[in-house]
Amino acid sequence: MAKITVEAVDEVLDEIRPALKADGGNVEVLEVSEDGVVKLEMVGACAGCPMATITLKAGIERILFERIPDLVGVEAFSGGQPVRDIEGF
Repeated sequence: MAKITVEAVDEVLDEIRPALKADGGNVEVLEVSEDGVVKLEMVGACAGCPMATITLKAGIERILFERIPDLVGVEAFSGGQPVRDIEGF
């Protein structure tokens, strides 16, 4: 497995950020672990938004997995709290 860099994750997120920023939100990379898990922080309007989980699963996570083959998982936080999964996503 190739090492995933923060820069590689940011490059993919840069493609998504305009849509997030249009609604007053954004996403920041907190950490990329040695085992391929990316930790993200939902910020701005995304922090605490009830739609953050859908944004994460249907958009951000899906695109990251498509573009970064060695990615193992994505963990997202909003206001320091984990963004919970929605059943079926």
